[in-house]
Amino acid sequence: MTKTKCRILYVDDHEDSAEMLRLMLSADDYEVHIAPTLEEALAKAQTQEFDLYVLDKRLPDGSGTDLCRMLNQISPGAPCIFYTGDAYEIHRQEAFAAGARVNPNCSPAYV
Repeated sequence: MTKTKCRILYVDDHEDSAEMLRLMLSADDYEVHIAPTLEEALAKAQTQEFDLYVLDKRLPDGSGTDLCRMLNQISPGAPCIFYTGDAYEIHRQEAFAAGARVNPNCSPAYV
């Protein structure tokens, strides 16, 4: 019996950050797809199944919070996690209200 890889869609417009996370997760046998914009993320989510969404807060064509709400409509069972430098309390509250799990990369208190 073969084990299927966990499919992750990572949404971040910073190419270096996206590639770094893709390499780290791929080394642990995750299948990582990258989308640099809200529009591209939605297109991928509508045509492919993902087990997990990892989102940046700020995207060139919208907010990660809005994207999280949209992804919850498309894939209600797939969790959204924010991986972002925006660790303000208001951003945490907005993300939770959108249905996300929040893990800021700059504050060990939230991890």
